[in-house]
Amino acid sequence: MFSRPGYGNSSPRTEPWPQDYLQEQARYLLPACFDSLGLQDEPLLLFGHSDGASLALLFAAYFPQRVRALVAMAPHLFVEPITITGLRAAKRAYEQERSPLRAALARHHADTDSAFYGWNDAWLRPGFEGTWNIEAELRGHLACPVLAIQGEDDEYATLAQIEAIRQLHPATELLALADCGHAPQRDQAEQVISRTVEHFSRRR
Repeated sequence: MFSRPGYGNSSPRTEPWPQDYLQEQARYLLPACFDSLGLQDEPLLLFGHSDGASLALLFAAYFPQRVRALVAMAPHLFVEPITITGLRAAKRAYEQERSPLRAALARHHADTDSAFYGWNDAWLRPGFEGTWNIEAELRGHLACPVLAIQGEDDEYATLAQIEAIRQLHPATELLALADCGHAPQRDQAEQVISRTVEHFSRRR
């Protein structure tokens, strides 16, 4: 598991993330992480959720020879109005007294403010909504089979996100899950596991 700066037990963020923080992390930090594990010549099976799904897609576009297959769950390719609405609602929930969201993040992150505000501030920064888009970086560069998963009730995005992946890369299977929000691994765990195992098993 790749724990990015500002997340998990990694070093907290020291300054606002730039608009292209996902691109930078996919181009430099992810390959450095894999190389440190001795995986320079190992075709990879990647699974990413949310920002992690966007990272996996970008890594596969930058280094197509290094990825055998990929699962992108609740990915972001561009910013939608529902994204901004969801981000603002998350900020209100996080800043409540005795916030359940803050408590939930504390189970996984040593510095919850770093983890939350690094993401939330970047996406709500003026100008981000109208300019951030990774479709051009994916178009024509993905080579591996992709399984794109999204909940139909995702509070941060519509199914347009995963449909855009298939338009950019025909070797993409879509899995839209009913009764499912931004965390399919929690809301529809059995379907996520079974389809992921099937997707990766075909590429071993």
